[in-house]
Amino acid sequence: MLRRIGALAASVLLGACTVVGVRAGTEEPRYEALGTEAGLEIRRYAPRLAAETLVQGEEAAARSEGFSRLARYIFGANAGSARIAMTAPVAQDGQRIAMMAPVAQDAAGGDVQRIRFFLPAALRDPPAPNDPRVTIAEVPAETVAVLRFSGVPSPAAVAEARARLLATLPATRWQATGPVVGWFYDPPWTIPALRRNEVAVPVASRGG
Repeated sequence: MLRRIGALAASVLLGACTVVGVRAGTEEPRYEALGTEAGLEIRRYAPRLAAETLVQGEEAAARSEGFSRLARYIFGANAGSARIAMTAPVAQDGQRIAMMAPVAQDAAGGDVQRIRFFLPAALRDPPAPNDPRVTIAEVPAETVAVLRFSGVPSPAAVAEARARLLATLPATRWQATGPVVGWFYDPPWTIPALRRNEVAVPVASRGG
């Protein structure tokens, strides 16, 4: 009984923390920080797994629909019925799936958006999704230039951050090698000024 009360208290505390932008217990993909240039952070990510889905439609609506599909996978709509509670992570049936940040979004062509949940590094053999619209992808190692911004990540705010990132990049020794992606770390109820959002673009050194 005491254990259940303690778990409930921890869940409430973690939920309250997310309101003010505290992400206790939420794993993020590991990276090597290569430094900061012209206000952009340069990071090197190792290969990582992601659950992803393609959604057709307007950017904000596609993000919402994609998030719902991927959340269902994370919460048990998979071959192992592995699921988590708000006090993530939870292990069940030998499978372990944790809440991860950020949620990634990029244009996949036309009006199609790709939404991704990155999976924990320890989960090397994730369960197969029940929804055929959800797939598991290996994201290759990459070096990215990152611009962080706060507030509600509306399409206009993301577009403005994307433009600033691309306008700033020529002032560094890096050049873009792919499209800009949006990364979103917080739930909608987090205070806007404390929300962590990022736009990132894969880069290569101009020197080769």
